[in-house]
Parts: sequence; structure tokens; C-alpha cells
Amino acid sequence: MKVGMQAAVSSVVGLAVFAVLVFAPAGTFDYWRGWVFIAVFAVATFVPSLYLALHDPAALRRRMQAGPTAETRPVQKFASAMAFLLLAVMIVTSALDYRFGWSAVPAVVSVLGDALVAIGLGIAMLVVIQNSYAAANVKVEAGQAVVSTGLYGLVRHPMYSGNVIMMIGLPLALGSYWALLLLIPGLALLALRISDEEKMLRTELDGYDEYTEKVGYRLLPYLW
Repeated sequence: MKVGMQAAVSSVVGLAVFAVLVFAPAGTFDYWRGWVFIAVFAVATFVPSLYLALHDPAALRRRMQAGPTAETRPVQKFASAMAFLLLAVMIVTSALDYRFGWSAVPAVVSVLGDALVAIGLGIAMLVVIQNSYAAANVKVEAGQAVVSTGLYGLVRHPMYSGNVIMMIGLPLALGSYWALLLLIPGLALLALRISDEEKMLRTELDGYDEYTEKVGYRLLPYLW
């Protein structure tokens, strides 16, 4: 259960950072969209993490090895660092939008955004349940096999698909239309990360070439 405690501490620290990124630029704690977003994010990450801590602690340990320092490939280090920065910028921009009234986002749209955040995070965690080797960093481990069923039967990188849904929902949840523009560099980073990751997988993971012939879409069904 040690990894579970580590995950819990990491989650608390992460939520504290989120709170600073949300409420400092908003200039107030009277920001119901910020509170709901943090609550949704907490539940959508804590519940699956608790499940993994109880049933597959090795998978949870892999998920906790995140960030540029956990990557070994230069492209992945860059993409990971930029992804964390982009997430912070998206949150801050959304909060500033709320503070200065740049967008007029109805409450129902913000609730829809929270639902998208929950769905996106839920997909990312479901991927880990379906594939214990789905780490937060790019690597191939001994004994790892290609998974081609479940969400992997739809796209080759379903965890990143969940990230896309989350990135769409985040600005809406916090009450910003302008921050949606940051989805463009976000998609570019995912495309860079996927292209480099697939170079490695084709070389190091047995059966991956055959899998790409079976599942043709990388990120979004019928698009790419």
C-alpha cells in the first residue's frame, strides 16, 4: 500500500498547485467554476488511483513516473515539459478570462466542460486498467505485449484521446472560450509525442507493426 500513500500525497500536492493556478489569477475564491473543476479533477483521479492501488499497484507506480525527468528520449522530454507548461497556461488563461470577463460562458456550458474533464480523465485511467504497461512516460518493458482490445481496438493511443477530451473541457469548465485556442498547440504536442513514440514501439515492441495494420487510427477515430 506504500505506492497508494505516495499517490495520495502526490494528488494532494497536485491539487494544491491547481488551486494556486486557478484562484490566484481569478483574484477571488468566489469562483464556483474553479471549485467544481478541482472537485471533478480530484474525484476523477483519486477513485481510479485507489482502484489501481488495491488491484494493480505496479500499474499505479508506472503512472506516477511522469514528467520530463522520467523520459529517456529527447523528443519526449521536450513534449512532456511543454505539455505540463501548456496545462498551467490553459488554467491560468481560463481564470484570467473569468476575472476580466473576456468570455460569456453559460453555466450549463461549464457543467458540460466538467463532464468532459471527467470523461477524459476517466478514459485515461481506463486505459491503464486495460493495459497495465500504459505508463505516463514512453518506454517498453520486459514482458510487455501489444494490447489490441478494448479502447486499443479503436485507436492506438487512447490515453492521449482522453487527454484531448480533457483539454477541450478544461477551459469550458473554468468559463473561458479564449483558452480553447490553446488546444491547437496541445494537439501539435500530442502529434509530436505520438510520432516519436511509434518510432520506438515499431522497433522495440514485438507485434506493433501488425497492430498498426489492424488499427489504423492513432488518436481520433476516422480523423487521424
